[in-house]
Amino acid sequence: MANKVLVTGGLGYIGSHTVVELINQGYDPLIIDNLSNSDVSVLERIEKITGKRPEFQQVEMRDKEQLQEVFWSNNNQIIGVIHFAAVLLVGESVEQPLHYYYNNLTSTINLLECMNEFDVHSIVFSSSCTVYGNPDNLPVSEEAPIKPAISPYGNTKKICEDILRDASVAHPIKVVSLRYFNPIGAHESSLIGEFQSGPPHHLVPYITETASGKRDKLNIFGGDWNTADGTCIRDYIHVSDVADAHIDAMEFANKQSENSFNVFNIGSGNGYSVLDMVNSFEKATGIKIPYEIVERRPGDVEAVYADTTKSETELGFKTKRGLEEMLKSAWDWEQALAKES
Repeated sequence: MANKVLVTGGLGYIGSHTVVELINQGYDPLIIDNLSNSDVSVLERIEKITGKRPEFQQVEMRDKEQLQEVFWSNNNQIIGVIHFAAVLLVGESVEQPLHYYYNNLTSTINLLECMNEFDVHSIVFSSSCTVYGNPDNLPVSEEAPIKPAISPYGNTKKICEDILRDASVAHPIKVVSLRYFNPIGAHESSLIGEFQSGPPHHLVPYITETASGKRDKLNIFGGDWNTADGTCIRDYIHVSDVADAHIDAMEFANKQSENSFNVFNIGSGNGYSVLDMVNSFEKATGIKIPYEIVERRPGDVEAVYADTTKSETELGFKTKRGLEEMLKSAWDWEQALAKES
């Protein structure tokens, strides 16, 4: 029985963890990645964790002929696609909007055209809670209105969802779009995690780099938000839980009728403030984090966390890992990287 799953961007942070879970659950992942924001050494790390080296092809998805070759050489074997491949830095997208639109939209359109050409009917799309903007009500459900994006990156996620929705009407495909909140942490082996070059782009790597002494202190952007402690609130979820959600979503998609489009929130359903995160990290590790509250950042959302009712009832998805476990795994990963350098 065919069980090959095409994973685009499968050497990235969430992609690599999803490949591990696919292998653990008996699937045969085929990774394609252009290595623009990842490293081929992740293959060895996946092999150490699972005992199996996944198939990998270096592919530029903006080149449709390269993508067609992948489908042609695996014809009748691919049962579904999990689509992570994208450029994903919010700040960079503001500086390079054309690059973000060209890369993220072209690769998605080429992928959908190839799926249609080679009769592959199921796709799980890596979307984001950024599509909700600053929500009117909390927790935010999948029925919440989509707000104007605050960055070109966020807008590519919204536009890709529009493309997928329209394609699902015109073509016999089954789409599941996962709007995840804030994936953090690393695999329990500390062999894969979030590789970053330069200053961190997210809160948790900033915390771990401050704990390790790479940074003198953590800057907290704004202490006067309308929240219990004055700092922004987000929904954090362990990256391995996010990986599990993709397998649940793929199996859900494969059971749907053709021409279907479904969206699901993937989060913990809990809102944690920045100070909650600092305090929980200190509790999980025993390490004190020096911080300073500085001016707000333009474009920051005050509070957003997920209503997870739909993903729990329809996908059967529930998170397994609590906040302290998430943060401890992030710290273990930071220490593992330090030993390698």
